[in-house]
Amino acid sequence: MILFHASKEKVENPEIRQTKFTKDFSWGFYCTNNFEQAVRWANRGFGEPIINYYEYIPNSSLKILKFEKMTDEWLDFIAYCRSGKKHNYDIVEGPMANDTVWNYVNDFINGNIDREQFWVLARFKYPTHQISFHNELALKCLKFEKYEVVYDR
Repeated sequence: MILFHASKEKVENPEIRQTKFTKDFSWGFYCTNNFEQAVRWANRGFGEPIINYYEYIPNSSLKILKFEKMTDEWLDFIAYCRSGKKHNYDIVEGPMANDTVWNYVNDFINGNIDREQFWVLARFKYPTHQISFHNELALKCLKFEKYEVVYDR
């Protein structure tokens, strides 16, 4: 399977960087199997929009959590991770809480909306996908193939 990583630079050797804010599945190296989504992300902000391509070679000995779609479990996991807590999975895969949905997740976490209200608001206009790698062993599942500059179409 080919995965894409949106960046402003060529990333031959992926790494996990802890930043001020956690992401949907906590700190990790994030990719997607959705090329159009990668292009949208690469074209945000300043700099050249670079798409890095990786061959993903699954390792069945790793602890992997996969969400096929947005569910209550997915929402609870994102709320847990976005609040700064860590999990013990090597790889996590599932839908992405884009910027709009993140606002709803934040409202849910803060008690401004309940679970039912979240699901009414959180309808995606297009499918999303993300897969995050959370340690060095997980990163070994990625083999850098190439990179290219791709402007939004």
